[in-house]
Formats: sequence, C-alpha cells, structure tokens
Amino acid sequence: MQTSRHPLLSPAPGTQRELISLHYGRAGAQKAYIQASLHADELPGMLVAHHLRQQLDALEASGRINGEIVLVPMANPIGLSQFLLHGHLGRFELNSGENFNRHYPDQIANVAAAIESELGDDAARNVRLLRLALREAVLQTPVDTELQSLRRTLMSLSCDADIVLDLHCDAEAVLHLYTETPCWPECEVLARFLGARLTLLAQDSGDRPFDEICSQPWWRWAEQFKNRFPIPQACLSVTVELRGQADVDHALARRDAQHIIDFLTHRGLISGQAPALPAAVGDARPLAGSIPVKSPSAGVLTFLRDAGAMLRAGEVLAHVIDPLSNQVSELTSPVDGLLFARESVRFAHAGMKVAKVAGLTALRTGKLLGD
Repeated sequence: MQTSRHPLLSPAPGTQRELISLHYGRAGAQKAYIQASLHADELPGMLVAHHLRQQLDALEASGRINGEIVLVPMANPIGLSQFLLHGHLGRFELNSGENFNRHYPDQIANVAAAIESELGDDAARNVRLLRLALREAVLQTPVDTELQSLRRTLMSLSCDADIVLDLHCDAEAVLHLYTETPCWPECEVLARFLGARLTLLAQDSGDRPFDEICSQPWWRWAEQFKNRFPIPQACLSVTVELRGQADVDHALARRDAQHIIDFLTHRGLISGQAPALPAAVGDARPLAGSIPVKSPSAGVLTFLRDAGAMLRAGEVLAHVIDPLSNQVSELTSPVDGLLFARESVRFAHAGMKVAKVAGLTALRTGKLLGD
C-alpha cells in the first residue's frame, strides 16, 4: 500500500491542510475509489474505512488485489476541524456556506470537444481516451480557495475510476443509496450485497454532487455522440448512506466493510470466490418520489414510527407539541411509501423538514437534493 499526501491551498499564512489517500493494487486494471465522510460530521463511513483498511492490508499481503483500489479514509479535513460552541459543523464550509457535497467542477463539454477527433468504433479505446482527457482536464481546473482545491483533489483521485463509493449517513435512517438512473443495472448488485432498503434514482439531480459528477460524464457523452461513437456507462458512482449519525458501531462497520469487499470480489478487483449474490431486501425508487415531511409549527418533536416503516398516505408518523399551548400537531405521510430517514433533533421549528418518505411515483421537479 502506498500513502499519498495531497496539500490543499493554504487559507492563511502558517496554515495548510492535506488530504491523505491510500493506494492498493496496480494501476491499469479496474479501479475502485472509496471515500468516507465528505460531510465531516457523518462518522459511520470513517469507521467502515478503518475496517476496510484492515481487510485490504490483509488482502494485499496475500496477493489477492487484482485491480486498483484507492481509499480516502477521511475526505474532508476542512470540515473535520469546524466546531462552534462544542458542536461539529461538517456539512457546510463556514467561510462560503457551501455544501461540501455540491458544485464539483464540470469538465464534460471541454473534454468532449478536445477528444472528439480521436474517438472511433472501439468502445474500450474510447473509454481510455476519455478517462485520460478527463483526468488531465480536472488537474488543470483553476482553484483559488481551499474548498475548491479539496474538490479538485477528490476529483483527480476518482474521475477515472470504474467504481466510486462515497460513504455518508443521514440523521436517523435505514441503509440506502443514491445513484444516477443509468447506473442502476450495476448498482442493483451493490444494493444486494450491502442489504440496502432503498436506492433513490435520478438523472442529474442538480448542483453537481460528488457521485453524479463522477458518473454523469458517461451518459452525457453517450447522448452527445449517439450513433457516432460507442460510449458505455464506464463509472458506477454511488452515495452510500450508512444509516444514521449515531450508528458508529464496530459490528455494523465490520459487516459493511465485508459487504464492500464481497462486491469488489464479485467485480473482479479482488481474487477469490465471491459469495452468492444475496436476495434483494429493498427496491429502487425515483428520487423525485422522495417527499419531505415538514412541521407546520414549532414544538417538541416525537416520532410515532421508526425509520424503515412502510406508511400509507395520511398515516400519522410524528407529533409536534407546543409546550405553552399544549397543542399537538400531527405530521402525516404525504404518500404511500418507505419512511427511510428522519431527524435526530427533537425540537422542530416551523417549516423544518423532519422526515423523508420514498414513494413509487415521481412527483417533484427541479433540484431534487436538500441543502
């Protein structure tokens, strides 16, 4: 294993952070990129990365790593250091207010224009050429802030990968995935290995989150060069939501790490007999069918249904209680669907999104992700 250190742009004299990446196997074969805690206060992924590292060390020692595996055990040194009044604030950069998982550089059109004359009838050769050009374009992306340099560094490590796994979590949730619709045929296998209750599908959900900027070039190039050059969906990129923020548990993390190893073995990056493909425990639903439940008033929030419950439209899932008037507001499910995530705080303000229910029908348009 090789350790690489990537200095970020210094935000002030005497201060400089760095990103650490761990590199297993050999370049030139299939490549998997795995990062943890891009939202730095979402810690289950860091523990999974700890157990992944132990397993990858052993696999490397036994000569079983066939492909290239890049592990970034802590993807956000900026957010990891952000505390206010003893509270960890790792989702947004305090200087800009921007979400660490949005606004990744889009070099898709630039690469297409630069490489079009070299493309031909060989799909594998097209993939190689596009990956090389994409990585070069990412490396040349200008940056003038520490946050931009972090985004460029993460993209430079991941943009040429066959598999990208971005390990996150929700507040309180079941294990679920986000991916783009063209990735679903390959993601369905990953969902089985991980035991995901739900996969949310969209094609360009808005604001260029990390997973989509890795998978999106391929289907956009395929559309642009349709009937001219064969361009496969050469990157399976998935956001893996490892339950809730408090689910930082060795048993869970060890099991999740093993399931990722099983998937990589199934894909051929690790030699040996892969376990039989597990039965699906969930399904895929449109991200546009994931409907937030909002509180109409402020008060003490108490849930009547746990994450993972199947609800009927109109079913009460929580109460919001005004401690002065003693008024109880009932929060109901907006659709038939799976209550896959809910808030971990227990005081709601008016208009607060306190839960998410995934239905089968796409009902929303526009930008589909939250802040």
